[in-house]
Amino acid sequence: MEGQTPGGGGLSEKLVPTATSPGLSSLGAVFILLKSALGAGLLNFPWAFHKAGGVAPAFLVELVSLVFLISGLVVLGYAASVSGQATYQGVVGGLCGPAIGKLCEACFIVNLLMISVAFLRVVGDQLEKRDILGTLAACYLALVIVVQYYLRPQDLAREPHLASSPSSWTSVFSVFPTICFGFQCHEAAVSIYCSMRHQSLGHWALVSVLSLLACCLVYSLTGVYGFLTFGTGVSADILMSYPGSDGVVIVARVLFAVSIVTAYPIVLFLGRSVMQDFWRRGCGGSCGPQALAEPSGPWVRVPLTVLWVAVTLAMALFLPDLSEIIGIIGGISSFFIFIFPGLCLICAVSVEPIGPRVKCCLEAWGVVSVLVGAFIFGQSTVAAVMELL
Repeated sequence: MEGQTPGGGGLSEKLVPTATSPGLSSLGAVFILLKSALGAGLLNFPWAFHKAGGVAPAFLVELVSLVFLISGLVVLGYAASVSGQATYQGVVGGLCGPAIGKLCEACFIVNLLMISVAFLRVVGDQLEKRDILGTLAACYLALVIVVQYYLRPQDLAREPHLASSPSSWTSVFSVFPTICFGFQCHEAAVSIYCSMRHQSLGHWALVSVLSLLACCLVYSLTGVYGFLTFGTGVSADILMSYPGSDGVVIVARVLFAVSIVTAYPIVLFLGRSVMQDFWRRGCGGSCGPQALAEPSGPWVRVPLTVLWVAVTLAMALFLPDLSEIIGIIGGISSFFIFIFPGLCLICAVSVEPIGPRVKCCLEAWGVVSVLVGAFIFGQSTVAAVMELL
């Protein structure tokens, strides 16, 4: 998904794919975007519903967030068409300047690092249950939680205590980090958009809506039925609430293990590639031997890989609760979902020939997106630090 999209054009102008574009279909883009979003965040949704004070407030926050989530994806497609860049950090740097671009790269590394920690923590949770540990895993888990609620196995026979209202108005905002982590697919959005056969905002908006609505369905089913099954006693990792001897839950753990084992190297590769870009720019031929100056060489690649694995493993041991890790990731994710898209929109409309009223509305939406993202980042980061302390 490295195709370069041509720049320029208005809001509805159709873009011509380049000769090197793999020509991804709209349906394929929907699937890839859905695959990028569905993952370990699913395990935390029932706990988030409990913290929000029940199904109604949590579902309301999820729907409001969905507006910004879809808007962010559409804005990134538009920003890619204006900037002519094929990567998220390239779009941000091209439109918002090199300083914001470097901030984006730094957030990229920290975000991917914490996602790797979350993956390792999920594996650790399942090992504590003494069991062997994609989209298939997420859908299967949602189905298991719904079925288990109706079948009520003997180990889950007692009636759970359900919260009827939030414990405080601030507790409702505890849902935001989980939503940001769960629906996080915006980092891959630019590459997916640039790989589409029909690079128009109409197609991309449809892809964004279908992907996130399907994702919302899976997450909502998991959150609602997981919360109704365990109530206020639900664990931050929903799989930890089920007995270790339950056969269908063991299958869910195995599927999630396969998903994580295959996803961790991809996250590591993405994080390492950003660090190699830092190395390439910082070195600039002044690193002595050619082997050290070339960031893709084994003398750079191997130490970065070892360092990444060691740091993520240590942090996974230091942060034993999945909710604490997701709280940190959710705060960082607000940059990719709200802040950077908002800044890109403000910068993009300033260089595009757009009517003054439309331009004013788009700039206002960009400002709102940045402010909402800043609030979520501050709230979730402070909450995560308080949890750690």
